[in-house]
Amino acid sequence: MKRSKAILITILGILTSIVSFAQNQTVKGIILDAQAEYALIGATIQLVGSDPIQGAVADVNGEFRIENVPVGRQTFAVTYIGYKSITLPNVLVTSGKEVILRVLLEESVEKLEEVVVTASADKDLPINDLAKVSARTFSLEEVTRFSGGRNDVAKLATSFAGVNATNDARNDIVVRGNSPIGLLWRIEGIPIATTNHFATQGTTGGPVNALNTNLLRTSDFLTGAFPAEYGNANAAVFDVFFRNGNTDKFEFTGQMSAFSGLEFMAEGPISKKNNSSFVTSYRYGIASLAATGTSAIPYYQDLSFKANLGDTKIGRFELFGLGGKSSIDFLGDEIDENDLFADPSQDAFVENELGLIGLAHTLRLSQNTYLKTSFGASTNYNQYEQDNRMLDANDELIGKYRATNVRNRENRYTATTTLNTKFNARWSMRAGILNEIYDLKFFVEDRDDRVSIPDNNNDGVPDYFLTSTDVDESYSLLQTYGQAEYKLTDNLSTTFGLHAQYHEFMDDFILEPRAAISWQQTPIQRWSIAYGLHGQAIPAPILFYQEEVSPGTTERTNDNLGFMKAHHFVLGMDRNLAPDWRLKTEVYYQKVFDVPVEQTPSSYSVLNEGNDFIFEEKGSLVNDGTGFNYGVEATLEKFFSRNYYMLLTTSIFDSQYEGSDGIQRNTVFNNNYVLNVLFGKEWKFGANKQNAWTFDTKLTTSGGRPYTPIDLTATRDNLGREVRMEDVAFSQRYDEYFRWDMKVGVRLNRPKVSHQFFVDFQNVTNRKNEFIRRYNPVTDRINVVEQIGFFPDLMYRIQF
Repeated sequence: MKRSKAILITILGILTSIVSFAQNQTVKGIILDAQAEYALIGATIQLVGSDPIQGAVADVNGEFRIENVPVGRQTFAVTYIGYKSITLPNVLVTSGKEVILRVLLEESVEKLEEVVVTASADKDLPINDLAKVSARTFSLEEVTRFSGGRNDVAKLATSFAGVNATNDARNDIVVRGNSPIGLLWRIEGIPIATTNHFATQGTTGGPVNALNTNLLRTSDFLTGAFPAEYGNANAAVFDVFFRNGNTDKFEFTGQMSAFSGLEFMAEGPISKKNNSSFVTSYRYGIASLAATGTSAIPYYQDLSFKANLGDTKIGRFELFGLGGKSSIDFLGDEIDENDLFADPSQDAFVENELGLIGLAHTLRLSQNTYLKTSFGASTNYNQYEQDNRMLDANDELIGKYRATNVRNRENRYTATTTLNTKFNARWSMRAGILNEIYDLKFFVEDRDDRVSIPDNNNDGVPDYFLTSTDVDESYSLLQTYGQAEYKLTDNLSTTFGLHAQYHEFMDDFILEPRAAISWQQTPIQRWSIAYGLHGQAIPAPILFYQEEVSPGTTERTNDNLGFMKAHHFVLGMDRNLAPDWRLKTEVYYQKVFDVPVEQTPSSYSVLNEGNDFIFEEKGSLVNDGTGFNYGVEATLEKFFSRNYYMLLTTSIFDSQYEGSDGIQRNTVFNNNYVLNVLFGKEWKFGANKQNAWTFDTKLTTSGGRPYTPIDLTATRDNLGREVRMEDVAFSQRYDEYFRWDMKVGVRLNRPKVSHQFFVDFQNVTNRKNEFIRRYNPVTDRINVVEQIGFFPDLMYRIQF
């Protein structure tokens, strides 16, 4: 706490020494056709409200440049004959960094000279024009603006309708009652297992996200009935893109946050002749200053970069990457019994690595057609070593023994090609193929509190390890797709396509139809409907699990499993209540089938996996389980204007499943309801009002998660390894979740330098939400473990 106060005093001293000067900045970018991404030569962009008028005309490359734009939030209008005009509201201009815009205009089917649509470039439509429902954009400015987000895009998503996360210590997200393992992460079109530090095999979340938000380009988040290009996911998609660096000048960013750490970013031109550029960022975690849910100190660092190698005679090449390392040591004599991650009867040592490197090549075959080919290699490694502490009758340490060894590495080698063509204003098509080669080396052995392992010499140490996973396998997952869009009129369009995938190891094939219709009933109201069949491969820790078939002998019994599948149906209505207000509602139904469950009657289902670091040890599974999710979502949004914004999202849903016992139960993710209320306001000050005080707040509440009670007597008889009452699985609920975050800050501009500082008061009511009820071998009782209470997060950013 003393270190936090010292940092706060230092930052405030810097900020209060800044003198206000009127500042201007350059806004530049490119204007492209939305479907085929060719340059719109002669398109105009104008700063709304400027006097005299400030604007620019796109050159032969579609590029524009507007000098001397006042700092602050600005609005731009973009027009082009034969295209739907748009406005770009709420563009944040600062003195420390040039603003780079990427503007996509949609060609009018009716060929009017000019069709004016106001505010259509805000969050109501995704970047991917084939996504007609359950999709929304997210940007760097949003990630840093919303309170409680910890500069994490996954945390940001919890503010959206249909998304739930009741674990403050991790960023797993539950979408419409689905498991987090159904989430797909894509970076520049390359699927990646996870973007998180301290992640484990098969999971998509973690305590700290290695995805650096300062490199983000505006990207898409999709929550159901995805377009045909997305596969191997049945819950949600993060389709993330890195932005290009500045092609004209070098710029730098320094940032410090109590949770996300110390960061330095640099960007600039490689060669001005071909508009090549780079952007790279390094971050070192200092989470010892932050509330992480454990007294152990996590260490992590990551590097992200993108190099746009510019336009050449053979196309445009882009090199991008992400890498991270993390570690933490949990020492039992330093761990509290309420630690969210550790056990005071154990010493545990964790190491993780993640990485991605990719090369993308875009070749324009004609004005209306381009071919994009990408190659990528990614890795995800986690190591876990556990020593059990042996105590005497006086709780004094008398020895230790190695109880668990985990060494898992997943390498992926990806090649993908996409052909995108626009036949005319009505017809466009996108088709592609993606092949991932998985190279797995998993090893898990364990002798921690297993009644099946004898202690014949009575020394308190089990006689041997039981190997639950020993994998050295390579296989491919091949996906291909095609999707077309036909616009009957400017107000009515339809998309239809197919996605197919074949899993070499499972020897399973699935063909997945996708379709959607969007109807702009009136200028202020749009209806959308979509359907999709979505298949997902079984997570590797389940697929390759080795079951104990005889004392000391294990073998794989899940390697005959096939794809899990889900039908998604979505109906949506989007209505503009006023120029800056929007109401969006969606109803959905998802039928999940071919879910792995046990052969013998039990309550187990894979649908309940994915909200922790490990999977249950279950063998002899079959694809006979089912489940369903249905619900209604509503979003009332006031886009940022007149110096404030508001966002209210709510979801009411039901998530049920059936195991092999045929009993319908709640899934572990069936919270039933989620409510988010966000509000923010800015007060301008200084010369020409170029500086701003900022206030942001977020209130979240949701129903309690279902859980299966622990059988205390059976757990004691099982050497402390928890035994749950499976006959009443998920029949009880944790307490309702409630959290209120509040953030105050300031944004300052001075000549060629901008500063941003905020204090994010997270969980201001200090409510310690119930996290889990677990058996504590130290107290020999079932204890309630509570989540993180009040914690102030700090962030300071300088750009120059």
